[in-house]
Amino acid sequence: MPPVYALALGSLAAAWLGLPLGLWAAAAAAILGRGRWAYLLGLGVGLASVLLHPNPYAGDYGRTAVLAGPYRQGFLYPARGPVYPELFPRPADGWLRLEGRLVRPRRPRNPGGFDQAAWLAGRGVAALLREVRVRDRRPAPPDLRERAARRLAQGLPPRVAALAQAMVLGDRRGLGELARRFQRAGLAHLLALSGLHVGVLLGFMLLALYPLGRLRYPLALLALVGYLALAGPSPSLVRAGLMAAAGLTALYLGRGRLAAAPALALAAAVQLWLTPYAIHSLSFQLSYLAVAGLVVFLPPLARALARPPAPWRWAGLGLATTLAAQAPLVPLLLDRFHLLPLLAPLANLLAYPLVALFLPLAFLKLAGVGWATAPLAWLGNALAGVAGAFAAGPALAWGSPGPSGYGLYALALLAVALALWGRLAPARAPAVVALAVGLALLPGAFPVLEVWQLDVGEGHATLIRAPGGVEALIDAGPEWAGRRVADALRALGVDDLDLLVLTHPDRDHTGGAGAVLAAVPVGAVLVSRLHPGDDAPLRRARRLGVRILPAGYGDRLRLGPLSIGVWNPPPRVPAGEDNAKSLVLRIGWRGRHVLVLGDLPRRLEDRLPDLPSEVVVAGHHGAANGTGQTVLARARPRAVLVGVGPNPFGHPSPATLERIAKAGAWAYRTDRLGAVRVTLAPYPSWR
Repeated sequence: MPPVYALALGSLAAAWLGLPLGLWAAAAAAILGRGRWAYLLGLGVGLASVLLHPNPYAGDYGRTAVLAGPYRQGFLYPARGPVYPELFPRPADGWLRLEGRLVRPRRPRNPGGFDQAAWLAGRGVAALLREVRVRDRRPAPPDLRERAARRLAQGLPPRVAALAQAMVLGDRRGLGELARRFQRAGLAHLLALSGLHVGVLLGFMLLALYPLGRLRYPLALLALVGYLALAGPSPSLVRAGLMAAAGLTALYLGRGRLAAAPALALAAAVQLWLTPYAIHSLSFQLSYLAVAGLVVFLPPLARALARPPAPWRWAGLGLATTLAAQAPLVPLLLDRFHLLPLLAPLANLLAYPLVALFLPLAFLKLAGVGWATAPLAWLGNALAGVAGAFAAGPALAWGSPGPSGYGLYALALLAVALALWGRLAPARAPAVVALAVGLALLPGAFPVLEVWQLDVGEGHATLIRAPGGVEALIDAGPEWAGRRVADALRALGVDDLDLLVLTHPDRDHTGGAGAVLAAVPVGAVLVSRLHPGDDAPLRRARRLGVRILPAGYGDRLRLGPLSIGVWNPPPRVPAGEDNAKSLVLRIGWRGRHVLVLGDLPRRLEDRLPDLPSEVVVAGHHGAANGTGQTVLARARPRAVLVGVGPNPFGHPSPATLERIAKAGAWAYRTDRLGAVRVTLAPYPSWR
């Protein structure tokens, strides 16, 4: 392996694995041949950098602290290290003295949940500040960045001004809905400061300074440093800046143009030495993967497109460039956004020429050139129009791929790359791709019933997934958790629900149903016969044309391979006993069963017949007046799922947990574990 690549590999190993596992990574040097010492150098410097960037708040989580420092774009920068204060609404930038409780950033509690810890780790932030009180506040005088933003916006329509501020300064606060359209069209990368912006700036500077000869290279580098100081050190912009700096230095020293691959490797090593935490940033990951895709796939594709006439060749090169850059990003984009715009290559083909004109004009306007305003407004509106048109295009909805999905996609992509470079026979590449696809589909050959108890705080939401794509959601949690449930459905690849069950009208069970109905198509809504007909989720379901299925004791339903038995409520329930009206469901699939108790009181559980079930969803969040000894003895579960969150009621009750343990079952609590997944294989046919 060439030394510069080994250097980058060692730096990546140090930043990704950290100090404990990074030491073990040194053993891999034996396989690198002549790049061994460069790998060890990169690993050693990387580990030293990890040691020099410790967590300044490691021993202070849970404590109250008073921190003061500059406050910029939602982050506080005291001398100890940056923190993210939970201040709503966000105050204006300035200088703040804050008092609050230091806590760890949150990991996602559900599939598709926002990984706050990774987002903050990519910015070098290791602590949140909660329960914040502002002790002192001093406004900051307008800085160079704010003056630049005002100059860019002057004379432009609001959305074009917001677009210019985002694409030149990285300030996306004014984009609003336009940012979602760019993402939905597959154009979100155009809003990230990256190589395109650096290339436009350097091209302009080198052309303007051409009469100065070789001296133009260090002067262009100074201009680049100034732009980095103005726009801020986003990971993608730092990557582009380091690559450009390496190229300009090579030109100044008379070494000719530096190839993209070694420049990329050197930039990765240096950036991770300076900020090892950047590896957790999505911007860092997308930026390096996109350039790696260009390095690997574009040269052989460009050679293949050398023969067609010029117009077709240019169009083909534009399309090949987009495909090469986006090919390595597919699993990461699906993992984070669960959506892949299918017309993104065409959208980029149309958008790139507009951006190539928009950026130079924006830089000219920033420099005070007045005539640039009118064409900039036209180009900005055209670019927004392209994003709006393609945002409505078809998209591939997919769940999070998981580690195995990443690995299999990488295997298929490697086979394609080797074939394009002549290192693998073209006839063998499809076989490797087919093998990867087959391995990805292999789990489907072993059908199981999936039961997900989603974490919706002090509420309830259970997802049942059967082979054949049959999916039912039982309750949707409180209103604030509706978006959380919808995100979990997208992450799990649920593009429609065959059945939404609302066990009873308590808002901790039905409040999120509106968000679910808005997010995914629903085949039918199952409710108790005693459920009030004017309940808000039912009104919304009717407006959407969704069937309402009332049910009560003794009813049976068939949902694909699922059998659903209804065991509560009876025809009459005493007035005022709302929990007694809760649906109780027993869901069966090929000899396996799940019993969902809703909020049924314990005294009414004794009326239920024997309902053997491998999984029981605890009643009333594990309250003492539910999930009694009788129902546990009759169900004989192996697992009891408890949907619970912070609450003033003492849920789950120690008495309930003790009953579950005595019944020989394991209790899985969402307040401690986050979302819980249980799989049930079918009983053998001979049983």
